[in-house]
Amino acid sequence: MTAAPDVLVVGASAAGLATAEALRRKGHTGGLTLLGDEPHPPYDRPPLSKQVLAGTWQPERARLRTPELLDGLGATFVLGDPAVSLDPVARTVRTASGTVLRADVVVLATGVRPRVLPDQAGLAGVHVLRTLDDAAALRAALLTGGRLVVVGDGVLGAEVAATACGLGLDVTLAGPQRAPLEARLGSLVSGVLADLHRERGVRLRLGAAVAGLAGRDGRVTGVRLDTGEVLPADVVVVALGAIPNTGWLAGSGLRLDDGVVCDARCRAADGIYAAGDVARWHHEGLGGLLRLENRTNATEQAVAVADDILGAGRPYAPVPYFWTDQFDARVQVHGVLAPGASVSVVDGDVAVRRFVALYERDGEAVGVLGWNMPRQARALRQRLLGQLRDFAGSHVEPGKVEEAGFRRAPRSRTDFSEGQR
Repeated sequence: MTAAPDVLVVGASAAGLATAEALRRKGHTGGLTLLGDEPHPPYDRPPLSKQVLAGTWQPERARLRTPELLDGLGATFVLGDPAVSLDPVARTVRTASGTVLRADVVVLATGVRPRVLPDQAGLAGVHVLRTLDDAAALRAALLTGGRLVVVGDGVLGAEVAATACGLGLDVTLAGPQRAPLEARLGSLVSGVLADLHRERGVRLRLGAAVAGLAGRDGRVTGVRLDTGEVLPADVVVVALGAIPNTGWLAGSGLRLDDGVVCDARCRAADGIYAAGDVARWHHEGLGGLLRLENRTNATEQAVAVADDILGAGRPYAPVPYFWTDQFDARVQVHGVLAPGASVSVVDGDVAVRRFVALYERDGEAVGVLGWNMPRQARALRQRLLGQLRDFAGSHVEPGKVEEAGFRRAPRSRTDFSEGQR
């Protein structure tokens, strides 16, 4: 009888915790250790830019599990001690404190870190938003009022702008696109999003790149655009996307290229897996390497990794999915909203901001977007984006799609590469 392997999960956030829980749920009886760089127990990140920042949730509510449930997992948590190196042959991880952890299987779930402006270090009043501590610091700054400039017109920047506007701040959203999320959602939907922000009081200064920050006496005073214009600011949030946390893996011999490069089963090397934001794996259905930064993928990929560790794995090929909440709009995206795709509204009405849009490329449905119409969007997704199956191969009910670990039936190969940032 072969003993169950000991598993070390490097990263104690959503993907790391989901890996550990899936292993236990599926019968893993071996040792289990979660190593995290933050001192906090696992917490959820999507609420940070919304409920936690707005103050409608206390930070503790963002925790993913109660202490009792974490205790029941039968895992060892090593928190507040970042990993600094990996030996993939010996499967050992050294931490900043000098601790060496060894396991039969190592799962890399170290996530990402925010991109920053070259001149923001040491300048008071400039924030990023990735961690619980980031959210607490930013909320404290926002409560003092004043002028906020958000640098970055992607998902995080637009969410922070909406939340800060709700707190009564004077908010300007700056970025190079013509409308928030234009590169991701296309001109039609991003135009609706821009109108929503303007109506609610967000000042949009888009179509110009940010050149840097202005400051005086060690504190930020504004944001400089490449046009020469300076946007006055008392507080600045830099939301320019994120970088995979792979620096600690330098010299490990793993292939690192915009993440930890993996095969279709999320294996980076023998006994080494990657899951969540840091993983860039071969998506067989889309025919290319893919890295997704979203909550849904963190959970689904973790389940796939757990399955493979336990010998029941198969290629991980989900339908990409993410959502964003801004003001009273919930926008849900299924599939791939490829650049150049044609967009048509197939249900609802854009004018009343309840609609479903279909994205097609070369006559094939590639994505479905729902704006305050979640049920209809899910139904269209299931009908047009392929037959969904769970890990056991049975059909998934539409209402269970979001919480299930699911796969799409194989389809024709498609050239594809994407960073969900």
